[in-house]
Amino acid sequence: MNMDLKTTLKNKLSKKELDLVPRSFDTIGNIAIFSDFPEGLKSKEKLIGNALIKLNKNIKTVAKKTGKHAGIYRTKKIKIIAGEKTKETIHKESGIMLKLNVETCYFSPRWSNERLRIAKQVKKNESVLVMFSGIAPFPLVMAKNAKPKEVYGIEINPEAHEYALENVLLNKFGDRIKLFNGNVKTILPKLNKKFDRIIMPLPKTAHNYTDLALKHIKKGGIIHIYDFAKKEDFPFSLIKKLSPKLKVLRAVKCGVFSPKIDRVCLDVKT
Repeated sequence: MNMDLKTTLKNKLSKKELDLVPRSFDTIGNIAIFSDFPEGLKSKEKLIGNALIKLNKNIKTVAKKTGKHAGIYRTKKIKIIAGEKTKETIHKESGIMLKLNVETCYFSPRWSNERLRIAKQVKKNESVLVMFSGIAPFPLVMAKNAKPKEVYGIEINPEAHEYALENVLLNKFGDRIKLFNGNVKTILPKLNKKFDRIIMPLPKTAHNYTDLALKHIKKGGIIHIYDFAKKEDFPFSLIKKLSPKLKVLRAVKCGVFSPKIDRVCLDVKT
């Protein structure tokens, strides 16, 4: 796609400008988002955005990030540079539909393979908890592609939670998915419940919740802990952080955070 984009822009940008055209973008529903849009192309952003829309009939809006993921809601500021003036879309993944506002809700399409990997491990009639569940991609992918008894999701962002509730209805899984809005450390103890499997998709700080997860996992249950790790240190640097009560089943690289750092997951058993 990038080569096509550059070819389309060949007679409209200088060689120096062409060299600056971003190599990649994320597509969420019908919105394309450039994560790192060069300042040197600011005056040509609409031109580039319109060219991308022309090349891809599924893209209706093109935007660029104007800041990094920040705050407890992990949201990012974006600016629409071409196409329809909307930040709301419906994204399709692994047989489900996810409605969201791409600016006010954290969601990454780059997690799609990982969400499906976890879903394929879920056994029939499991009780599953997803901490930091966002707009409910993990719960919905599991409900669609496995046969859990129930999936609980806890999300602190009230707007993401509202979209999650809508997504559960949109995908007709209201009988199996139970969603709660608030801080995991406040909500989970009130549930007075233990789970067969717990997913902790919050790299960097998931380890701060391990003790809480251990209180709510059944004996022999499985926890999926996400983190960032330097390529050369994985998985030993993460294993050192683990409670001695946990046994590592597998260590998986499931994304790239930067050239030297991967997003990773430890699948562990109590």
